[in-house]
Amino acid sequence: MRRPRTWKARSELAVALSPRLAALYPDLTISLDWETPLQLIVATVLSAQCTDERVNQVTRSLFPRYPDARAYADASLDELKEAVRPTGFFNNKARHLQGLGRRLVEAYGGQVPETMEDLLTLPGVARKTANVVLSNAFGIHEGVVVDTHVKRVTHRFGLTNEVDPPKVEKDLMRVLSPEEWHPFAWRSILHGRVVCHARKPRCAECPVADLCVSAGKFG
Repeated sequence: MRRPRTWKARSELAVALSPRLAALYPDLTISLDWETPLQLIVATVLSAQCTDERVNQVTRSLFPRYPDARAYADASLDELKEAVRPTGFFNNKARHLQGLGRRLVEAYGGQVPETMEDLLTLPGVARKTANVVLSNAFGIHEGVVVDTHVKRVTHRFGLTNEVDPPKVEKDLMRVLSPEEWHPFAWRSILHGRVVCHARKPRCAECPVADLCVSAGKFG
């Protein structure tokens, strides 16, 4: 299959892929454990370059220890580093969480804001994290979550030629209907985890290989 050259062709491909992915991955429940918007934003920050399973292991003890934004704001940085160490890049993540807590207390009354503009003012929060929080915590879909799986899978499908996440997101917002922004991204993440692996994608076993422009091109 040739890579789609026009936006119309990409949109038609997205329309064909969507129900097939929905049948494969009907559950849209995020794999991070959380109960409040604050817990979700913390878990998402910690998930950078780390598995959700590991993050969930860490947050089981982290969330009770730091129950609100003020707790993160007033936290000992050294203690916070130790608490999040297993997630990797713990120095930066601890600083982000402390700064996030302070920003929430100072600017938003300790509450996680519900707009993209406000979320992007929080330390450690870029569009991917903001989209995760808005979609899952507030049911607001302002964009498409683009993590490493979404970037890889949608590029292989032929929905985008870009590799820079903001540009990938822009392309996906153009070829997907707004109601598909959230479910298509999550299902692409699952497909990347289960089938479309980074190094050795399982093209021979892929249920949507007939729609993928990259199928069979990996030795």
